[in-house]
Amino acid sequence: MIRASNLSKIYGRGSVEVRALDGINVEIQKGEFVGVMGASGSGKSTLLHLLGLLDRPTAGTLIIADTDVTRLPERERTLFRLNRLGYVFQDYALVPELTAEENIYLPSRVRGMKAQECTRTCRDILSLVGLKDRVNFLPGEMSGGEQQRVAIARALVNSPAILLADEPCANLDSRNSVLILDLIRQLNRDLRQTVVMVSHENWHRKYFDRVIYLIDGKIVPDPGAEPGTAAP
Repeated sequence: MIRASNLSKIYGRGSVEVRALDGINVEIQKGEFVGVMGASGSGKSTLLHLLGLLDRPTAGTLIIADTDVTRLPERERTLFRLNRLGYVFQDYALVPELTAEENIYLPSRVRGMKAQECTRTCRDILSLVGLKDRVNFLPGEMSGGEQQRVAIARALVNSPAILLADEPCANLDSRNSVLILDLIRQLNRDLRQTVVMVSHENWHRKYFDRVIYLIDGKIVPDPGAEPGTAAP
């Protein structure tokens, strides 16, 4: 599903050069729920941005779903992101003037769905995340947990090969965090949805199949792994 080889990302030059990622190798199989952990500045978000084609690596190769995405021209990268990847951000990133359904409907239309199909798919996916009674609610009329579920629904509406989540519980209280993580885990199991999620909370580990742990842009053995657990 995902294979990164000698993946590096360097910002700046000379004395101000920062190696956000330093020649890492990663493999993630279809249907895995993988956590990316490490201290602030360790390279977690950089890795997620590269996997999500939001940035280009300085060096190395990245294969996603049998496609070498490092070789794609910009237009093809955009289409790949649009059709094969789903994103969930910590700040929800919903359009405040649009209802829950419209927030999902708009990107679906951009992907070329017909209006009737969009409406049906949007309502189906909102029902899947437990929000069928919030179809016509604006983001400001929903709780943080409900807004994040809308964001998850939007990310899943195109049936992406990979769901990428960047600290999706960062702005939620503990109760809503549990609800969101339970939902993502359920989707991972029921749909065999591949999930890569950045987190800094140790209690999130119980949801992950395994953890990729980063220090200074390098993958290291996970210090929180149980004895005998194999490194990724």
